[in-house]
Amino acid sequence: MRTLNEVPRRLVIAIGGNAVHPEDISGTSDEQKAVAQQTAEALLPLAELDNELVITHGNGPVVGKIMMRQMLTMSRIPPMSMDICVAHSQGGIGYLLMQAIENVLRAHGNGRHVASLLTQVEVDANDPAFANPTKFVGPFFTEQEAQRISAELNWKMREDSGRGWRHVVPSPKPKHVCDISLVDALVKRGTIVIAGGGGGMPVIRDERGVRTGVPAVIDKDLTSAHIANVLGIEELLILTAVPRVAINFGKPDKRELDHVSLAQIKAYHREGHFPPGSMGPKVDAAIRFLEGGGKRAIISHLNCAMAALTGETGTHIVP
Repeated sequence: MRTLNEVPRRLVIAIGGNAVHPEDISGTSDEQKAVAQQTAEALLPLAELDNELVITHGNGPVVGKIMMRQMLTMSRIPPMSMDICVAHSQGGIGYLLMQAIENVLRAHGNGRHVASLLTQVEVDANDPAFANPTKFVGPFFTEQEAQRISAELNWKMREDSGRGWRHVVPSPKPKHVCDISLVDALVKRGTIVIAGGGGGMPVIRDERGVRTGVPAVIDKDLTSAHIANVLGIEELLILTAVPRVAINFGKPDKRELDHVSLAQIKAYHREGHFPPGSMGPKVDAAIRFLEGGGKRAIISHLNCAMAALTGETGTHIVP
């Protein structure tokens, strides 16, 4: 188990989309500001340390609402492409988190800076994900509502882990985080960097180096793992809505995982314990991070960030 003295100096923290826009809010500006404030307070113990800190965040609920909003007004206002919707969500969420974290730091007499970078992420134009949409975005609906929306907007809708029906979009794997050197330079000078929000704006690059946006939403946990691997950061903290990963979730023999090896978590994954709509992407990211050279991936609740890092809670996955 860790002690407080063993908190890593270099860290990537991935915050889930529902942590910045929970299911139980309607999504007003005041609600989103309040949630950002709560997130900033939860991260304060880490933000106050003398460390190199990169924060990423999900955008699933927000980008889904942006897309629905414009589809419902498309007869009067031309809709934006999906990559621009991702950029809008990345900028808005990044702004709220940046402001909230700096405000909380200032309230505690800390002058540390926070920068939010609009981040393009290259994907493969031939990624099979484009033909098989799996990424859940937007709010939950009943099956009847989903059928109506699918017929009206020509959206693919799918049931999400027993919680309701949601819109699914392509989610290709990240190949390259553009301008990652800027993230590296900022964190090395002590700035807290918010990057790769919503997985990053998905782009492809041609043989001349010209980038073009594509219709997709990249999984933010996979982008987080990629950022950590490229920067040589050995610890990845994935914050979600539960304190630990569990096998047999929702069953009488449910068991929470404390410390688990890479081989064990891969075996549990093959057995189907981690659904694609909930814990699956986080476990995928942890596996990819460790196979890419990472030393520890931790999955825990947002409010338990420091406790997870010191070993008091969380699921710790190691090579």
